[in-house]
Amino acid sequence: MMALAPRRVTILGSTGSVGVNTVELIEHHNKLSPGRFQVVALTAHSNVKELAAQARRLRPDFVAIGQASRYGELKHEFSGTGIELGAGEGGVVEAALRSSDWVMASIIGAAGLQPTLAAVSRGVTVAIANKECLVSAGHLFMSKVKLSGATLVPVDSEHNGVFQVFDTSQLQAIEKVTLTASGGPFRTWTLEQMEQATPAQACKHPNYSMGAKISVDSATLMNKGLELIEAHHLFGMAPEQLGVVVHPQQAVHCLVSYADGSVLAQLGSPDMRTPIAFALGYPERMSAPTRTLNLVELGHLTFEAPDTMRFPCLALAQAAMKMGGSAPTILNAANEIAVEAFLAGQIGFAAIASIVETTMNGCDTSTQSPDSIGEVLTIDNAARRHAKSALPS
Repeated sequence: MMALAPRRVTILGSTGSVGVNTVELIEHHNKLSPGRFQVVALTAHSNVKELAAQARRLRPDFVAIGQASRYGELKHEFSGTGIELGAGEGGVVEAALRSSDWVMASIIGAAGLQPTLAAVSRGVTVAIANKECLVSAGHLFMSKVKLSGATLVPVDSEHNGVFQVFDTSQLQAIEKVTLTASGGPFRTWTLEQMEQATPAQACKHPNYSMGAKISVDSATLMNKGLELIEAHHLFGMAPEQLGVVVHPQQAVHCLVSYADGSVLAQLGSPDMRTPIAFALGYPERMSAPTRTLNLVELGHLTFEAPDTMRFPCLALAQAAMKMGGSAPTILNAANEIAVEAFLAGQIGFAAIASIVETTMNGCDTSTQSPDSIGEVLTIDNAARRHAKSALPS
């Protein structure tokens, strides 16, 4: 087999769960084939220690810390290394603009929008693990992808699965795309029990080890709602062609239904290293140190309809997707504020949906989809102010 040319990579958000797994896979393959991956740039929000440890092993050209107040600490850690440094949003954007072939965009929340758009502008392969880019600025984002000729490879396990079984040459034959959800840690809890749920309980995902924000989103099913909006933009499917089914075992990641009655599914063990490896090697497939799915050992697969009475965040996201325009941007901003307040102990679990709904009702959701970063940020900031005003004093 002919040796593949070295792939030059940038990791935006290298100290989060997706970033750490990406680093692990790069190191794994570089041991098997030295020089297979060359790291150009790394960024983190505030974890200077982990960022420095990664950089010592991977030797990137450039490193940036998103929290500008940590720049002094960053300089101290990298003294004498010769590695160029940056800080703040400008530093992270500079990392995204550095010359690489492949970019992992895994910065959580709306903060990832500008760096990811910067990476897209270079027309390279962008592995997108930041769903908020497509939720807050889907039309803008996809137009930039088309204009630059960038290749977008989704990293969320569900969208990655769709990407693998979605026949883009026969769009007219695709009737529906269904994403699966684990149901989160509160799948069988009553409304009364969920009202008393703690952040620690909400962050205890049954299948994956993830960051706090995405774990809470999984517990409310908002994460699945955001993923529907993301799929709407990624695959060009109408809202009525997108659905969700709860599948606790998380062996089936998606279902793509075709006009002839065929339903194609993508299966795999619930391990984020599998979709990351797919994206990292794309268009080639590469190995990953993951456990192969054993259906006999698993024994059974179960599926159930989501309960939007107990998990209203999913219904709110579906409504925002159907409304379009500025509604998804408002939804995402309000959810970020509500989840932050819940994690800080300021509100209860059930109040997350209430804050989002109040913000959706109080902001103008009738405006057209934002067509510039400035418009996205204006809508986002207004929604955040409204959501904060709805929080208890």
